[in-house]
Amino acid sequence: MIDDLKNTKITIYDVASEADVSLATVSRVLNYPEKVKPATRERVLEAINKLGYRPNAIARGLASRKSTTVALIVPDVSRASVAEMINGVIDIARKYDYTVILKVTNSEVEVEDDIWQEVYASQVDGILYLNDELQERNIKQIRESDVPVVLCNVKEEDNLIPSVSIDFEDAFFEATRSFIKKGKKDILLVSTRSAYSVNTLKERGYKRAMEEANLDSKVIRTSGRLVVNYPFFQEYLRDNKPEAAIVVRDSIAVSMINAASDLGVNIPEELEIMSFQNTKYSRMARPTLSSIDNPIYDIGAVSMRLLTKLMNEEPIENVNVVLPHNIIWRNSTK
Repeated sequence: MIDDLKNTKITIYDVASEADVSLATVSRVLNYPEKVKPATRERVLEAINKLGYRPNAIARGLASRKSTTVALIVPDVSRASVAEMINGVIDIARKYDYTVILKVTNSEVEVEDDIWQEVYASQVDGILYLNDELQERNIKQIRESDVPVVLCNVKEEDNLIPSVSIDFEDAFFEATRSFIKKGKKDILLVSTRSAYSVNTLKERGYKRAMEEANLDSKVIRTSGRLVVNYPFFQEYLRDNKPEAAIVVRDSIAVSMINAASDLGVNIPEELEIMSFQNTKYSRMARPTLSSIDNPIYDIGAVSMRLLTKLMNEEPIENVNVVLPHNIIWRNSTK
């Protein structure tokens, strides 16, 4: 193996392979050796010496370096909400002269696992994890991180990981109750087929409000893709006549408005629709879309500020920040 590598640049990947450990373990040996078991540490150091690996100043995370690098892990940059949240992150990062590395997973498990390894290998100072979904494997990856991690727009049930979000359950409870107070009884919740953890909280708030009013909950699930959800809504609305609908994403709500209008369903006279996020889609829709305002720019900015405090080991009263939300009433509701 050594002969094959003599004329190539030895990387941290080669060291991890030679020592039969993860990139994260090599990273810990280089930067926080006291956190690694002696036997494992010795094995990594032997591999480093054997291969002649020479990490540069940035890779080793030397205390003398002047640059600070943050990784932002996102599922998809095509969503309006993700783009606006990234703007919030970048604006605060610029104030501190931080470098932000954007990593896009495309919601693929294998890609996301590879990206976590890449992030560890690049020796970033902090990580912002922006995703609607948080699974056990994600929680495990975050808890094993040697650098601070902040969850953006999602939260862990036990609140053990720093996070910035709104109270999703309370937001949908209030939205549902607002329709109930207007005398609506047949209130539909439109969620996604993918089991996003934040949507579970939204459904919980909706069902709580319906149960308190002794009304039957009705939850339907569709895709975020237009080619799927538009025909789904047309088929559903041909046979069902809900009085009101609360939708978990603006873009899906706009598709529902279009499908209803094409069927001759008058909005808001026959069907009132409220959405969640309050992105540009809610203002572009016709009629304009009433929406639960999720302050996504602020979530990005506050997440970056929280991460800055964690990286600098500043005192923090609460590492689970809940920002306020409100309902923006527009023409898709009476």
